[in-house]
Amino acid sequence: MTTDHATWDPRSTAVLENQVAAYDELRARCPVAHDESGAWTLFRHADVLRVALDHETFSSDVSRHLQVPNGMDPPAHTAYRAIVDRYYTPDVVGAFEDACRAIAATLVAELPRDTRAAVMTDLAEPFALRVQSAYLGWPERLEEPLRAWTARNRAATLARDPVAAAAVADEFDGYITGLLGERRALSGDAPDDLTTRLMRERVDGRPLTDDELVSILRNWTVGELGTIAASVGIVVHLLATRPDVQEMLRRYPVTITEATDEMLRMEPPFIASRRVVARPTTLAGRRFERGDRLTALWASADRDEDVFGDPDEFRLGRPGPDNLVYGAGIHVCPGAPLARLELRVLVEELLAATSRIEPWPGEPPTRAAYPAGGFTDLSVRLTAAPAPTPGTAPAPAHRGATHD
Repeated sequence: MTTDHATWDPRSTAVLENQVAAYDELRARCPVAHDESGAWTLFRHADVLRVALDHETFSSDVSRHLQVPNGMDPPAHTAYRAIVDRYYTPDVVGAFEDACRAIAATLVAELPRDTRAAVMTDLAEPFALRVQSAYLGWPERLEEPLRAWTARNRAATLARDPVAAAAVADEFDGYITGLLGERRALSGDAPDDLTTRLMRERVDGRPLTDDELVSILRNWTVGELGTIAASVGIVVHLLATRPDVQEMLRRYPVTITEATDEMLRMEPPFIASRRVVARPTTLAGRRFERGDRLTALWASADRDEDVFGDPDEFRLGRPGPDNLVYGAGIHVCPGAPLARLELRVLVEELLAATSRIEPWPGEPPTRAAYPAGGFTDLSVRLTAAPAPTPGTAPAPAHRGATHD
């Protein structure tokens, strides 16, 4: 390996055993690596941030399929992003808190106490699925098909099977086009929710096409079901393995949002984004030409020692812009306010309902494989919170009035 670049396989056994450790090792030795697909992977914070901020040099138009708006560049991106941003304003997100809390409280209450609790299957994945459906106003009958679809989508991605991936994509599109058709048939009697509102949007003076609607809803849903589930697993794992952090959040719940951002920096749920070079440039000490393909490895950038020091040190008060868990630039995650609310509410409910969260002995977690982050299997022991003293009211869950 030279200081110029390395050749690496992001799906090699050594990498998949522990992605985070592998990225740390590679980042320490080289700023950029060439993979078997022909793309160049960027490991360092400065390079990833530059790619995120310079959309004129590093284009997001990398897919053969329509991706609204994450696979677009300005000016097309600008118009569609303006539409998307309207669905994640403080008012819209804030109005969802009570519904989100009800979902979180129900799932936390159903988890077993003082025995093995399966975090991913019994909390993280159903939470992501239910909050996404509730936020968009989707019927409960879609919950089970979407749960099965998520598993098939994950399997097709890991297998790198293009035929299976195309079939899974078509399956999801079928669910959404069917839902759109139902809403149109109901006309003025359609539910007044975010999905119906999105159907009324216009771009360049015309209604959004079904392809555009499906692309937007696919982007929201895949991101929610995968990334939020991964984030829940990461947060619960850190609470279980870091009793000092757990105790701090029990004493100072006002810091939960800042704390979850820091946890997701330490163990990123979202691994990478693709870009293509739009004009010749020099980056990470290399010359790149138009058409060269890049992979911005967020999961490595957020652990860069040059920015964060010890990447495994949990520390509040870091400069917010340094943390790239929700991206940066014009493609910064529009759903970040919703994700932060969901994680805050879930942690509040989990801490309020327990006195201790600890790893389940003898069952180390199973890490997710590239390109997913977090864990596929995670077991903990939950100790119930003490029952309230007779004649006193139960302690309420910490409310978020002082949060973002």
